[in-house]
Amino acid sequence: MASVWEDKEVRFDVPFSDMKLRVGEKLIDRMDNVEDTKGNAGDRGRFLITNLRLVWHSLSSPRINLSIGFNTILTINSKIINSKTQYPTRALHMMTACDKARFEFIFTNLVITDKKHFQTVIDVHRAYISSKPYRELKLRGAIVRENRLKILPLEQIFETFYGVWNLSTDQGSLGTFIITNVRLVWFADTNEGFNVSLPYLQTESVKMCDSKFGPALVVISSEESGSFILGFKLDPEEKMREVYQKLTSVYSVYFNNPIFGVEYEWDQKKNGNNSNELTQNYLIDDLYVLDDKAENVNELSAYLAEENKDVGSGPVFNSQLGLAVQSVKEGYSLANLWEVVST
Repeated sequence: MASVWEDKEVRFDVPFSDMKLRVGEKLIDRMDNVEDTKGNAGDRGRFLITNLRLVWHSLSSPRINLSIGFNTILTINSKIINSKTQYPTRALHMMTACDKARFEFIFTNLVITDKKHFQTVIDVHRAYISSKPYRELKLRGAIVRENRLKILPLEQIFETFYGVWNLSTDQGSLGTFIITNVRLVWFADTNEGFNVSLPYLQTESVKMCDSKFGPALVVISSEESGSFILGFKLDPEEKMREVYQKLTSVYSVYFNNPIFGVEYEWDQKKNGNNSNELTQNYLIDDLYVLDDKAENVNELSAYLAEENKDVGSGPVFNSQLGLAVQSVKEGYSLANLWEVVST
């Protein structure tokens, strides 16, 4: 499966291919009259909430769009703002971080009668944060209780193998190896706090290799999760090969329909929407005119948070101090930094 970037990046003016929902990504909610107040004030757009990210695009020119991954969000709340198209109204305010830059976003729901006011966004983001075990490697975590795995809401245990050695130490540690539909788990028999939980989403490869302990099952985590090399051994060798075959089979099935763990349900009957229909049809029907080679048209500087603005590109020599120092913001001097303002 191609690397999952949707929840980890902020992208501006992406091509249609990047706006389409990837396998496993689900459309949760949609609002058709939302203004990107920070960067495109006065322009009505469509706002989409998936289990991995937020997508906004202009209705007049879909090439103007945003993709904001949930993992980039630092703070999220609602605030009262003045919109060019509305009287003072409540808007969604977000601070994000991506590629060493911080971006600020403000979205305004132009439908005053809509009482949700982006509450779905806040709730889905909370669900994303609480479902990290589906997507992140965990070492020595609180994943086992009384020698039983703590099952995740969407998780199913397929196989449990006892007497499996973890080869991370010179002597090895004997424990239990569990294969589920979303991850592999191993924990020591004598110390359940010595464990590893590796989601298939962060698994780079699974293979059989020779080791100083003999043939071993080797699992390598993704570069994103640290490129850990995990070695396991089970006697007899035929039993270990059974573990290998079962794990590779489940691993292959997972990538045909990955489970990201973000679950949110709201009253669809009351709101009159069917998220499954929206997920499959509307992007293709409405945005087919998008060109994958479209040039960026958003002004990124409009979204930069205050701490990113008016800052020089690097240190400069200051003759007063005799040192190289970070350049100060426009309108300030070095002397200003030393002034004490009385209140």
